[in-house]
Amino acid sequence: MRIDFVTLFPGMFPSVMDASMMARAQEKGLVSWGCVNPRDYALDKHKKVDDRPFGGGPGMLMMAEPLGKAIESIKKKKSKTILLSPQGKTFNDKTAARLAKEEHLILVCGHYEGIDERLAPLMDEEISIGDFVLTGGELPAMLVADAVARRVPGVLKKEDAAGSESFASGLLDFPSTPGREFGAAARFPRCCSRATTRKSPNGGMTPPRPRPSASVPICSNGRNKRRQERSV
Repeated sequence: MRIDFVTLFPGMFPSVMDASMMARAQEKGLVSWGCVNPRDYALDKHKKVDDRPFGGGPGMLMMAEPLGKAIESIKKKKSKTILLSPQGKTFNDKTAARLAKEEHLILVCGHYEGIDERLAPLMDEEISIGDFVLTGGELPAMLVADAVARRVPGVLKKEDAAGSESFASGLLDFPSTPGREFGAAARFPRCCSRATTRKSPNGGMTPPRPRPSASVPICSNGRNKRRQERSV
């Protein structure tokens, strides 16, 4: 899979895209990435990429000419172009699994107050990561890239790992702990002891946690804490 970011700030990406799982995916030849800067396609010597909305109003918009040419420079027949924007459909695990089947993703990082609406025909899809405001689309684009890349076959060590993680089936993953005790306050519950695990038909694993809803108090280690009520 190839992932290209159309961004005014390409320097933000290496620290995420060249580390951890993403670095291993590239070493295996399963994922590659790059950045295209609309400033390289600006029409004036000042490399201007923003302009005021026609008719007035607050803020600035990304200009059609530099952004459009940047997208067209890398767009191919099998490319899927996605704009990160607040108007888009909220991103989730199902969307990540669907996008992982694509050969080439172009993630367009909006900035300022948005992009020139005349560029809408170039976009195949719009995605949002939630109802809150960020400075630009760079962080959402990296989030999408990470979630999609781990769904590409061969990226994770175990082929079924992504399908058994939190949200893959609408539930959170089951509670877990490392295999060592470190004091009386953090002893293993009886259900997780070795003797109990041998007798347990499911290996002593706690069932997956449902997704959270309203908050209710529960008792944990002798102290009342606020946690999420979990209902299937």
